Amino acid sequence: MLGGPGLESVVDQIISVITNDGRNIVGVLKGFDQATNIILDESHERVYSTKEGVQQLVLGLYIIRGDNISIIGELDEELDASLDLAEVRAHPLRPVIH
Repeated sequence: MLGGPGLESVVDQIISVITNDGRNIVGVLKGFDQATNIILDESHERVYSTKEGVQQLVLGLYIIRGDNISIIGELDEELDASLDLAEVRAHPLRPVIH
């Protein structure tokens, strides 16, 4: 997991964010602050289902509060491009319980 100063290395790169409520948001990291609030551009949410392929909901410019972030990770663009998300089936993530 990336956090704090480690995020500097992925500014202007595509990242994947898993939120505490189980959402998966992918976008270009444009900025962050000391509380790990982040700004994503060209972002979309990937909605997983066991019945149909992954839906991608366009969000555009998006801010996520740091206290709502569970995991931040780099996205391998080449590997991601090779995936047929219409064929991927998965259970949605459950919310994080503290």
